[in-house]
Amino acid sequence: MKIQSAPEQVADAPVKTGFGRKAKAYVSLTKPRVMELLLVTTLPTMIFAQGGFPDVWLMAATMIGGALAAGSAGSFNCYIDRDMDKLMQRTENRPLVTGEVTPREALVFSWILGIVAVVLLWFGANPLAGMLGVGAIFFYVVIYTLILKRRTAQNIVWGGAAGCFPVLIAWAAVTNTVAWPAVILFMVIFLWTPPHYWPLSMKYSDDYNAANVPMLGAIASARQVSVQVVLYAWATLACSLLLAPVGGAGWVYTIAALLGGGWFVYESHRLYSLAKRGTETVETTNKSAMRVFHGSISYLTVLFLALAVDPFVGGPVFAAL
Repeated sequence: MKIQSAPEQVADAPVKTGFGRKAKAYVSLTKPRVMELLLVTTLPTMIFAQGGFPDVWLMAATMIGGALAAGSAGSFNCYIDRDMDKLMQRTENRPLVTGEVTPREALVFSWILGIVAVVLLWFGANPLAGMLGVGAIFFYVVIYTLILKRRTAQNIVWGGAAGCFPVLIAWAAVTNTVAWPAVILFMVIFLWTPPHYWPLSMKYSDDYNAANVPMLGAIASARQVSVQVVLYAWATLACSLLLAPVGGAGWVYTIAALLGGGWFVYESHRLYSLAKRGTETVETTNKSAMRVFHGSISYLTVLFLALAVDPFVGGPVFAAL
């Protein structure tokens, strides 16, 4: 896979740093906060697929392999987007902008992480998990970063599918298949991604406009964006509930999906109400947008924690009716 290099006006000369600072810079390339969120969805999916705790070594190989795959994709993304990162306040301190890591170092680091990730998933779990790991990296790096991000306001909708792959990898690692429950969880994250990310892009609209990235939250009005956030939040709630009739989820998961999803929808409607009035300041609207952004993370975390607990408490909802 040939990676298109960004313009070389970004500092390519290495900055002399100590070992600790250099190591921290490499970790930063992997986007650890994104990685953490992906791992939150991986282990619960494995537990649900197993109906209990899978083999310890299988869990370790899948979690580590998944983390490295996410880190590889994030590092490739930093390498490709280093030209725009220097134009945005939110990303101006990334290692490739500051020069703590050179483009060549970042590119080599990205490939190493990706190769190790696929090997771990392939041999530590099974070839299907390994191939899905390749798919996740390819989708984020090529489909999202290289093709969609700079060309369409719907970039995060389709590009966000890369963040859904961990549940497929987790399910495949345990069962060596991709069944309907895994597809439903994939769709939950797919539908959740726009109402999670668009509010953030509302707050940082100046950044995205400066970098000429057509993120919906940056190029559309607050009212237009909030309508989309509400629609996707409702779709996320509806899709999450399908796991009960189709995937055999129990009461713990179903109640968490109802309450957590209801709260997510409420916060989305609150954002829409503020935007609809049009009398609020940009600061007030952005504050509400960030409330939705942070709340969406809490919602997804609670949902997947409930998924992990679900096999140990009671049985499937529809088996009991």
